[in-house]
Amino acid sequence: MSTTIPSAQELRELLERLGGEDRTASDAERIDVITALESLKGAAAAAQARLTVVFDASQRSDQAAQGVPAKRQGLGIAGQVALARRDSPHKGARHLGLAKALVAEMPHTLQALSEGRISEWRATILVRETAVLSAEHRARVDAALAGRLGELRDRGVEREARKLAYRLDPGSVTRRCRRAQEERRVSIRPAPDTMSYITGLLPVAQGVAVHTALAKHADALRAAGDRRSRGQIMADTFVERVTGQAEASAVPVAVKLVMTDRTLLGDDDTPARLVGHGPIPAALARALLRPGKGVAQARAWVQRLYAHPLTGNLVAMESRQREFPAGLRELLVIRDEVCRTPWCDAPIKHADHVRRASDGGETSAANGQGLCEACNQAKEAVGWEVSTSRAGPGVPGSPVTVRTPTGHRYTSTAPDLPGDRPPWSVLRHPSVVEEHFRRLAVPA
Repeated sequence: MSTTIPSAQELRELLERLGGEDRTASDAERIDVITALESLKGAAAAAQARLTVVFDASQRSDQAAQGVPAKRQGLGIAGQVALARRDSPHKGARHLGLAKALVAEMPHTLQALSEGRISEWRATILVRETAVLSAEHRARVDAALAGRLGELRDRGVEREARKLAYRLDPGSVTRRCRRAQEERRVSIRPAPDTMSYITGLLPVAQGVAVHTALAKHADALRAAGDRRSRGQIMADTFVERVTGQAEASAVPVAVKLVMTDRTLLGDDDTPARLVGHGPIPAALARALLRPGKGVAQARAWVQRLYAHPLTGNLVAMESRQREFPAGLRELLVIRDEVCRTPWCDAPIKHADHVRRASDGGETSAANGQGLCEACNQAKEAVGWEVSTSRAGPGVPGSPVTVRTPTGHRYTSTAPDLPGDRPPWSVLRHPSVVEEHFRRLAVPA
């Protein structure tokens, strides 16, 4: 039997076949197919790992041949892997690290993955839990678990790997704990139904102390007759103690909320957009700015942002400076919301010139994009090209196209702003409108 990886065309044909449905099969046959497909996913992940390692070596060789300094060789490789897998650069780096560990140091785990006996996530757990070990010790853990990986659950793989790691190198546990404490942080991400998750990654003793304090306070208030649930009191107390406000609902509205004037001043139902979260109902947006009965009075600031009536884009603000001034940078953050690289949802850290300033690129909204730090560094690697085109009437955003060293192209467009864009024919004098919005443009 041939072990050659199928070509891209052969895999596309397989995908087409998998898109069908056989209604003549029995339930037992359907279960067999589901099992086989699960194994196929593992085998596909192993093939991706092998190809990723070969691709990494080839790209590094090409970069060296082009005179890239040794310390910069490898830049942009994880980004290309991420784009190919429709993932964020952070996950691309994780895929690359996983592939190198499996191919170079954990042959038994790679074999189990190739045979579909374990999932990619289970292989990831094993690589993660042995990350602090030497290559020799990691290989010994790999060999020790070789015959059991297909039988263990996720928690079982994690537990057994840690047990073996501690036996081989007790100091690894101490190093892992010390590194974990150094990585303590607080993060936020959207939750369903206009909610959000605030996550604090803390040392275990501090985490338990925070939760215990909130729980005790909630139990005391409940015993005194507070009608809120225990969870509601803990959440409200958390907000009050962090912000210093007397009531959780009295926190000043300092979030970036984008909405149409009709939504703000009237009863239009066009959803608003909360920067960093996404669409929220019009009624909730108005409530944030105009607290009503039962809601503590909070201060809110309204910042007017003008959108072009033909394209729906925020009005471009030009600058002769190389660095993006604060106002223009804020416009890019509001417009792009997250990193503009396709499939990257990381927060914006850098206001970047699509066409480099050194190549004559303007410091403007049309030539600007919001990027995370990793993506901004990746685009500076040899062989990467980034370009944009000004959007025409009725076209949302300014499309940005990334061309990787292999010639693949990926395009992203800024998210639509709230509200509908009227068609060109509705505006009887477009030239007058264009002049009006040119006057509204705020110079830096």
